[in-house]
Amino acid sequence: MSDLKRGLSEVVAQAFADAGLPPELGRVTASDRPDLADFQANGALAAAKAARRNPRELAAQVAERLAGDARIAAVEIAGPGFINLKVSDDALSARAQEIATEPLAGASAVEAARRVIVDYGGPNVAKPMHVGHLRSSIIGESIKRIYRFRGDNVVGDAHFGDWGFQMGLLIGAVTDEQPQIAAAVEALNAGRPVDDEAVRAAMGAVDLADLDRLYPAAAARAKEDIEYRERARRLTAALQARTPGFHRLWLHFHDVTRVALERDFHALGVDFDLWKGESDVEDLIDPMVDDLAAKGLLVDDQGARIIRVVRDGDKRELPPLLVVSSEGSAMDGTPDLATILDRKSSFDPALAIYCVDQRQADHFEVVFRAAVMAGFAEEGGLEHVGFGTMNGADGKPFKTREGGVLKLNDLIEMARTKARERLHEAGLGAELDAAAFEDTAHKVAVAALKFADLQNFRGTSYVFDLDRFTSFEGKTGPYLLYQVVRVKSLLRRAADEGVTAGPIRIVEPAERELALTLDAFDAAVAEAYDKKAPNHVAEHAYRLAQSFSRFYAACPIMGAEPDVRASRLALAQAMLRQLEQALDLLGFSAPERM
Repeated sequence: MSDLKRGLSEVVAQAFADAGLPPELGRVTASDRPDLADFQANGALAAAKAARRNPRELAAQVAERLAGDARIAAVEIAGPGFINLKVSDDALSARAQEIATEPLAGASAVEAARRVIVDYGGPNVAKPMHVGHLRSSIIGESIKRIYRFRGDNVVGDAHFGDWGFQMGLLIGAVTDEQPQIAAAVEALNAGRPVDDEAVRAAMGAVDLADLDRLYPAAAARAKEDIEYRERARRLTAALQARTPGFHRLWLHFHDVTRVALERDFHALGVDFDLWKGESDVEDLIDPMVDDLAAKGLLVDDQGARIIRVVRDGDKRELPPLLVVSSEGSAMDGTPDLATILDRKSSFDPALAIYCVDQRQADHFEVVFRAAVMAGFAEEGGLEHVGFGTMNGADGKPFKTREGGVLKLNDLIEMARTKARERLHEAGLGAELDAAAFEDTAHKVAVAALKFADLQNFRGTSYVFDLDRFTSFEGKTGPYLLYQVVRVKSLLRRAADEGVTAGPIRIVEPAERELALTLDAFDAAVAEAYDKKAPNHVAEHAYRLAQSFSRFYAACPIMGAEPDVRASRLALAQAMLRQLEQALDLLGFSAPERM
């Protein structure tokens, strides 16, 4: 059974067709006035305008053809020709019962599954993640989960920034500061024997904090010191030639960074199937450039080699893709193009979604056009899913009080600290042991951060307000967790008293509202999927929690008559199952108790 809106759209479309009207005008939507109707169809107005007829008369003709449908309790014509529909209690009961047992908790799978890659995260080797990585991680993870939930074969790729000039800078900075490492690297480069354990120990003493300290200073010096900059370029070239000592030191940078990245990502409930980076396609670049030249796509331009991507009808001018610089080195977009080629050969995705800051839109448009021209992807098979910024109270991208960029690990700990305070203020968690309390505080912190982000359409920016995000009241992640815990407490009490769920029977207005909200899950997930916009799932989760709260207040469960109690308990179970599924799609989960 499909959701009620889809089913009613089909029957209303048929009624339009039977009345000699375009069936596509029979689309049904949720009512703007839920106090008057559950659903509405407004197509009679457009049909009347096209046919130059009275819209109320046309609406009446359609309404006549809807009489007798068991799903519809009442059809009314309102205003100039709106068709208002009220669903029957029996139809609503049947749909709620179905949602309670459906594998996807009321949502539907895609008709044809596809292979999809979601590229998100985008951390750089040798740098701890900062607050700027938060949105790509949160949004990308949710999109991955939504696509996988609906049946697609989805792979998430962190896509390291682990190659290029910054690596040459770091090799120089580390060997300058650590003579023991410099000596080991020189010996490895020369092919001389070395004490492998001593080399490992020397390199192992350099941690991510050292790399984070050394890189900014090296980058700043390279801007002013030509000789220092040229040395970094030579070191970069030597690394890319797999010179043994430089490559081994780079591997240490790579590994020590990944440990920290996995910690921060895991703390956010973000996990990747692939940890590939720019280095993984380095060997593909030269053959790819030859292939592009053979296809006649490369154009010489002042010593550089470019691909012109401008199309007839473009309303704005896009720059070409710079593939090879005048110095003969690959440029920023070249590894991106090679990555598309690599993914085509290894996974052949029907769709690759790049969850990256909106400010990179032009870069990806240029790369995607070049990829299509080269035959590495189909038109429409590459999509940049951009997002706005997380801002401070001043409306500018969020920074520390000192004006620096806040590390992501520090942000997560700030949220944990605030979550602990909120739990104590609300009198929650008193019965938990220390480990369970910390786990609960972490879940509250992650829910606060993720829901604060995902309740907004990804393209908009929002203001970071930790006090508001961690509240157990209002439209927040902690509020949703509290509703989950409350239902779990109710179900434990029912189990202790030997009360079991039974057939769902919808009668009371609050029961109707909750059942209709449950039915809306399918549309919310489909919208989030189609638009790559998890805010539709976030909005549904909040509406569902509110509907349950009103149901819980208006419809006693444990004190009701046995049949009513069994029905309402089943409705509460269905709500819990769907809400937990929605939260999982958003990337967080609730504790058992608070």
